Amino acid sequence: MFVDRVLSGMRPTGNLHLGHYHGVLKNWLALQQKYECLFFVADWHALTTHYDSPEIIEQNSWNMVIDWLAAGVDPTQTTLFIQSKVPAHAELYLLLSMITPLGWLERVPTYKDQQEKLVAKDLSTYGFLGYPLLQSADILVYRANLVPVGEDQAPHLEFTREVSRRFNHIFGKEPDFEKRVTQAIKKMSSEKGKLYGELRNRYQEKGDENALTEARLLLEEQQNLGMDDRERLSGHLEGRSKVILPEPQTLLTKASKMPGLDGQKMSKSYGNTIGLREDADSIARKIRTMPTDPARIRRNDPGNPEKCPVWQFHQLYSSEDTRKWVWQGCTTAEIGCLECKQPIIQSIREEQAPILERAKMYEEDPAQVKKIVAEGCKKANQLAEETMRDVRAALGIGYP
Repeated sequence: MFVDRVLSGMRPTGNLHLGHYHGVLKNWLALQQKYECLFFVADWHALTTHYDSPEIIEQNSWNMVIDWLAAGVDPTQTTLFIQSKVPAHAELYLLLSMITPLGWLERVPTYKDQQEKLVAKDLSTYGFLGYPLLQSADILVYRANLVPVGEDQAPHLEFTREVSRRFNHIFGKEPDFEKRVTQAIKKMSSEKGKLYGELRNRYQEKGDENALTEARLLLEEQQNLGMDDRERLSGHLEGRSKVILPEPQTLLTKASKMPGLDGQKMSKSYGNTIGLREDADSIARKIRTMPTDPARIRRNDPGNPEKCPVWQFHQLYSSEDTRKWVWQGCTTAEIGCLECKQPIIQSIREEQAPILERAKMYEEDPAQVKKIVAEGCKKANQLAEETMRDVRAALGIGYP
């Protein structure tokens, strides 16, 4: 029975853009209000594809943390840290590799997909093959049970659940498990202990999911049960042993609605981005030179907003009244394309204003950024070490 904990991270492969803001960071801002959140710089993951240019990773890492803080991620509510500053990630990755079948790694959908797309890179490395397992270690080392991902990343979470299941099956067996379960039940009142037994029977004999939910709530209410006893009784409910690495659940996030300058998804690989902290003149220039409906060759040619990339920006940034004005003006040629683009430029500037203000504060005080990350790394190390003590004990290693 572990606390709800969210984990998410980003690879430091370059400056963040508005696609990151609308697709990831705004979701983080909502999650930090509801859960204990850990957000990390995945610098080891960056090495899986950028191993030949490691010199860019450090500066990208600090720039990315500033982007997060500028976007509104609150270091008093979240733990911000750098992956490589928490050695337990690598230790758990190594230990999990001992029990992970090679075929599980080879069947991860993105493995062959990325090899086909990134043809300029030699990705026939052990590091690239094993990166899904490193992702699993990132999650499991904090016993994070909630992981926000898009649909394309959902298979990675299922892979992590399989790894967790296999680890618990192999190493989650205590020689005196049944005896410890009996002792734990005796710590409950006789009435509650009897109810626990009835609910367990209803679930195991009849598959009653409501009984399982009720039993879990019952365990949470027992103040005199320690964490280990709760885990034993939780495992006993489902006919298994003690859970060492809990299975994470998917917090499915909506795909980013942020279009690129060419109408495709905003992506650095397409060269169609607007930087999160890009200067106003550059943004105005990019918007003004965006392609529009190809039917509008001349100013007095009517257009079709649905065939224009700029219309996608209006759907994200503009009010209903502005969209009506654009639709009417475009389809009747009452307004030109530059007039249509001006509200977008203004809306992006307004969205950026508080981001740039916060960014300036952190840019001028890099020591504060490093202090935030140092404190986050300290907290992350403490949480990871709690997990690793149980992992080492289960494997019978790391003893004095």
